[in-house]
Amino acid sequence: MCGIVGYIGPQLATPIILAGLKRLEYRGYDSAGIAVVEGAEIEMRRNVGKLENLERHVQEKPLSGHIGIGHTRWATHGQPSERNAHPHISMDGRIVVVHNGIVENYIELREGLKARGVKFSSDTDTEVIVHLVAEFVRKGLDLTEATRQTCLLLRGAAAIVVLSAESPDRLVAVRVGNAGGVTLGLGDGEMLVASDMPAILEHTRRMVFLESRQMATVTATGYTIQTLEAQPVTPDVHSIAWDPVSAARGEYRHFMQKEMFEQGRSLTDTIRGRIEFDSGCVTLPDLTIEPDAARRLKRIVTVACGTSLNSGLVGKFLIENLARIPVETDYGSEYRYRDPILDEDCVVLAITQSGETVDTLAAMEEARHKGAKLWSIVNVIGSQAMRVADGYITMQAGPEIGVCATKTFTTSIVAQYLLALYLGQQRGVISAEESRQHAAYIARLPDLVGQIMDSAPQIEALAEKLYRYENFLYLGRGINYPIALEGALKLKEISYIHAEGYPAGEMKHGPIALIDEKMPVLAIAIKDSVHEKMISQIEQAKARRGVVIAVATEGDTFIATKADHVLYVPEVPEMLSPVLTVLPLQLLAYYIAVRRGCDVDQPRNLAKSVTVE
Repeated sequence: MCGIVGYIGPQLATPIILAGLKRLEYRGYDSAGIAVVEGAEIEMRRNVGKLENLERHVQEKPLSGHIGIGHTRWATHGQPSERNAHPHISMDGRIVVVHNGIVENYIELREGLKARGVKFSSDTDTEVIVHLVAEFVRKGLDLTEATRQTCLLLRGAAAIVVLSAESPDRLVAVRVGNAGGVTLGLGDGEMLVASDMPAILEHTRRMVFLESRQMATVTATGYTIQTLEAQPVTPDVHSIAWDPVSAARGEYRHFMQKEMFEQGRSLTDTIRGRIEFDSGCVTLPDLTIEPDAARRLKRIVTVACGTSLNSGLVGKFLIENLARIPVETDYGSEYRYRDPILDEDCVVLAITQSGETVDTLAAMEEARHKGAKLWSIVNVIGSQAMRVADGYITMQAGPEIGVCATKTFTTSIVAQYLLALYLGQQRGVISAEESRQHAAYIARLPDLVGQIMDSAPQIEALAEKLYRYENFLYLGRGINYPIALEGALKLKEISYIHAEGYPAGEMKHGPIALIDEKMPVLAIAIKDSVHEKMISQIEQAKARRGVVIAVATEGDTFIATKADHVLYVPEVPEMLSPVLTVLPLQLLAYYIAVRRGCDVDQPRNLAKSVTVE
């Protein structure tokens, strides 16, 4: 969960940057680094491990410049090491870059750079960025234009900050998609750049937030912003109240809104360090199983409640498809009351955002009593569900303040995807080529999430047409059936509208009796193995005067002739589609609830963690 801090102004940059990085430590990292311009040279310090190691290094070899950038890194490409830590520097030592996100096409860019004589000093995807910027600078472009031209070559969501010894009067910052935020802090004769507000709030309350595909040139006395298409931008300046809640919420109206828009970044952080994109090999350091033990596994039982149970239902498809292990899913609140049959060749997988949900913990206790191995997927580090498990995967979603789970849903799905790949590789049922393909698919996710979030204004406009209805029916098939359940749950949780999620094939076995012009039907009908069957369900709903909203694949113009409204998502392999199809449903529920005047962050009668039965 990488952090970025930059400074330019009359003060010494190093203490400000290090203090800012310290305020981002909660995000997690495995290495840290800082670079400043001293005189006409760039001086850099990098270390593996905690920030205190970097601080010690800087005490031993002080840095005294007035412009600099710092970074805390969680590995995606290359193991945690000093050579792979950020910032990354050009061959001539004149330009440095820090970067959050994934460069999806880094292999082809790296090969092209190598062919042109560039020598790489790290295993990271980030290093291609600094070498490309340096190439454009050598061609005569200034730092801003060189960075812009570089970003046009990159695929994937990213937050980037560039510093050059040749241009010591400026920092250049870029945001593409939702891999990480870019915040400008407007000071008095000084400017700051950060990936999150807490890093710089001590210095200023006046903030500018870059949108996707925007870049800023920052000097000590001001800034200019343009799009990556070179169109000038006049941004809003936000005054942040000096209190923890308002500061954490930033420019967003609600925490739920903020957390939905953080999903590109939270997915990047969940993937980070767990999959090698060259080989597709998955590593889960806190959940290890030997190949022989993996092959002996007879069954996995997933226990969870609410949104986590819906995530587990998606995970059932993933694990059975990729690892070829039978999976059962069960309500954590019901599991111990039916005397479950378990043995040492079974694993009970508990999914819980808080790690303190009493129903799920009780199910884990029952599994332990029956002699099963215990695994957990949690978001809160150090929680009970993590401590009592034999192995665990952290979601890496960061703090989720809104009661309604959003980013922990998508990160827990991706965690199960990684688990499925890991088990499949350990059991020998996934080939090396298949592993590489899956890695390529996963690498694209954060950017695709950002594309969907860019459609939020259209979804808000649709909410204006739907907020007066009092009943909704959500339909899905296959791996997207659980997304129908989750979409309905989101709507009922925060808007207090009655909503039901159903497998689409079950519509004729009861719910069809309810469909009329007062019952909107939301159908997940992307182009997948059950697409034609979903079209049939839509036609049946339309025949009964239902208002149909379809979630469909981009480019599917046919479905627009069948449904009243269409919410498009990018095309992805079917197994990863739930991560995308749930996003418009989260946004729709949010905007409907806001329009109805509901308390979005703290819905009535609900708590973030259920700690009593």
